[in-house]
Amino acid sequence: MSEFEGKVAVITGGASGIGLASARMFVERGAKVVIADMADGAAAVAELKALGGEAVYVKANVTAEADVQNMVRTAVASFGRLDYGVNSAGIGGAAAPVADLSLDDWNKVISINLTGVFLSMKHQIPEMLKTGGGAVVNISSILGWVGWATSSAYVASKHGVIGLTKAAALEYATQNVRVNAVSPGFIYTPLLETAGIVEGNELSTYIANLHAMKRMGRAEEVAAVVIWLCSDGASFVTGMAHLVDGGFVAQ
Repeated sequence: MSEFEGKVAVITGGASGIGLASARMFVERGAKVVIADMADGAAAVAELKALGGEAVYVKANVTAEADVQNMVRTAVASFGRLDYGVNSAGIGGAAAPVADLSLDDWNKVISINLTGVFLSMKHQIPEMLKTGGGAVVNISSILGWVGWATSSAYVASKHGVIGLTKAAALEYATQNVRVNAVSPGFIYTPLLETAGIVEGNELSTYIANLHAMKRMGRAEEVAAVVIWLCSDGASFVTGMAHLVDGGFVAQ
């Protein structure tokens, strides 16, 4: 398949989880990929090359504007352009009621999950405009739609990602840059594993049963929507937050 032949995608948080699943689908369809992550991306790049793709890794802290600028410069220097931004970097953060959450813990989640998306778009979009347009997909969450006790910073950040997505979509709607978000339910990723939600354990069974489908999702199921939103098939879609949640929010 060569749907994205000659196109270039930057994926933050691309070394694992939804980011890496998206990277796989991009290279399978002909795109060149920049993996941006704080974690080592060597294994991810090797995997993408084994699939026949072209990929590079850049270490990037999305809360540091200089790192984000370097991430975008790396894409242009390596592959000549930038067409797609998938902003997937994020953390869960500390679990505590609002009155017990420290300001440092609050700021850490907001800076990575929300400010990181802002900075990424701030520097991705100008490069897309240089070559006639592109598409941005920001990873929000079902917790951008509903609340969750003891996760106020995460909930606020993911609601913020949806609002930021809508504002940016309006700003660039006539310039051929589409901006959308994806709101996954609980997906088996390393992020959930760090919270003790491991496939088959009691906590994961409880979480799975919160979804109408009575299961958790897979990173590939989210990535499929990310890829569609970047494709010409979604040419009239912008400013939307697309749920990929097994019916969680519908209940």
